[in-house]
Amino acid sequence: MVDHVQSLARGLAVIRAFSATAPELTLSEVARATDLSRAAARRFLLTLADLGYVRSDGRLFSLTPRVLELGYAYLSSLSLPEVADPHLERLAAEVHESASVAVLDGADVVYVARVATARIMRVTINIGTRFPAYCTSMGRVLLAALSPERLDGYLGSAELRGLTSRTITQPAALRAELDRVRARGWAMVDQELEEGLRSIAVPIRDRSGQAVAAVNVSTHASRTTSQQVRRDLLPPLLATAARIEADLATLSVARA
Repeated sequence: MVDHVQSLARGLAVIRAFSATAPELTLSEVARATDLSRAAARRFLLTLADLGYVRSDGRLFSLTPRVLELGYAYLSSLSLPEVADPHLERLAAEVHESASVAVLDGADVVYVARVATARIMRVTINIGTRFPAYCTSMGRVLLAALSPERLDGYLGSAELRGLTSRTITQPAALRAELDRVRARGWAMVDQELEEGLRSIAVPIRDRSGQAVAAVNVSTHASRTTSQQVRRDLLPPLLATAARIEADLATLSVARA
């Protein structure tokens, strides 16, 4: 490949030679791990040391925290959807159901990331799709996280239409349900947005503990009972939210 810079590739290979199981390496070990001669490995290690990415006690070499800057440069360019996407892929593969991330925008939730395993709704859900917050699992998680003043404002102005026979349409009943969501930390909506659609959601929180988004798994009611959703889908959903939160915390540090 004409544009391939071999020296850069070799320098990165030297960095990748270090790992959690091999945090310190001798010159010979680096040379073996990278298929470089001892002389070439030494040049790369000394260059990385001059740049502050490697330290040495005279025999053993190890990476310095400055290497994190290389990862931070990538992380600082990421958005919430880009952070969430690989975690949604993993979740959907694990539970064999569709998974999504949404944010609250006024009275609606807006989908910002999604991995679909099968179409289970009459409408196609894409990035940017909006649904009323009051009858969706992600919407209820995010509404439950609002301040009392903002929630009062929402309940005082929202048009709670019955989209199915199961939809909660009374403000007092919705407030009571949001209280339950807030107390247990997750929301399940059982065929309130569309007949046959059952979904469960948990919040995604920032470093301050504020819910900034929600992640859900949706399934068809013919495949899973509400008890099965809680038993089988909630644990991996919570684990996914925790992983996304951890990446967002790292991203926040990178941008600081």
